[in-house]
Amino acid sequence: MRVVIVTESFPPDVNGVAHCALQTARHLVRRGHTPLVIAPAVADPAADADAPCAVVRVPSLPLPGYPQVRVALPSRRGAAAIAAHRADLVHLAGPFVLGVRGMTAAARLGIPAVAVYQTDLAGYARTYVGTGEGAAWRRLRAVHGAADRTLAPSSAAARDLEAHGIGRIRLWGRGVDTARFRPGLRDTALRRELAPDGELLVGYVGRLAPEKRVDLLAGARALPGVRLVVVGDGPSAPALRAALPDARFLGRRTGTDLARIFASLDVFVHTGPYETFCQTVQEAMASGVPVVAPAAGGPLDLVDHGRTGLLVPPGDPDALREAVAALAAAPGTRAALGPAGRAAVEGRTWEALGDELIGHYLEVLRERTAVAA
Repeated sequence: MRVVIVTESFPPDVNGVAHCALQTARHLVRRGHTPLVIAPAVADPAADADAPCAVVRVPSLPLPGYPQVRVALPSRRGAAAIAAHRADLVHLAGPFVLGVRGMTAAARLGIPAVAVYQTDLAGYARTYVGTGEGAAWRRLRAVHGAADRTLAPSSAAARDLEAHGIGRIRLWGRGVDTARFRPGLRDTALRRELAPDGELLVGYVGRLAPEKRVDLLAGARALPGVRLVVVGDGPSAPALRAALPDARFLGRRTGTDLARIFASLDVFVHTGPYETFCQTVQEAMASGVPVVAPAAGGPLDLVDHGRTGLLVPPGDPDALREAVAALAAAPGTRAALGPAGRAAVEGRTWEALGDELIGHYLEVLRERTAVAA
């Protein structure tokens, strides 16, 4: 199968869309298929040296106020690449700007398209500009409505899509690298460095941006015997350093270094209410770490409240602080939640999820063939 992955983001970007697109390309290559990635251009000309397949970059500009995010500019390069690749199917990863053009090109060429919903753009519009939700949903309806199938990462995301008039939805979650993220990487030397007085290590991992609401950790930071660790980077970093003066900010971490930090935590806390999936929750669970997350979006599918972690009302700093305090006071509960979380995600490998994705591709191709006949 010849597949073109049109993605709004791709490594070296660090976010859910980029990571998922990379894992998809890797899996397609492993299974003997021929993918091509189309993504916005980045500053580093050597960025794609280790990519698993060919990557076509289209001109882009950094988003004002958030230079880590690049937005594709109008260009014929993407459509030409889809045609030249002789694609059997177009995979649209988090389509909004570049993905809309990919959908237009696929429709013009008569190529089936699968659109993967990944980002709560309406929620981001609320956070950043206080308006624009309607416009975001109109754009999403246009591209997802034209696709042969929309893949939603969670049941909450599927319900949201359906409520806004988008059909042909199937669930497709995300894989997790259970070999990389594992309890065995717990590091006593790292723990001594981060918590020299033996404090409970409570950590957040992710982008430091307004929609992530990392500021909600202020109450948990003040709990006696708790040391807060923040991993990641983004436009909110300076404000968060001022708001959380006792926290350890470790910046962006990746690979085994990140996995070692995950495994060395006592509690992982996610704060953002707009997660369509929430990969860091899954990585914490694979690391055997109890999770506290908002009862909204993707975490509703991932966290079994009271068995693999705790769910709290989104945006409620008091509830979040109380959940962390409860786990701090109950080492036996933490000892039960961590292994249960690990067991819950052990079957969710990228290999299993990649094969499931290929199954969706094949169903769409069969449906197109049946209609043509």
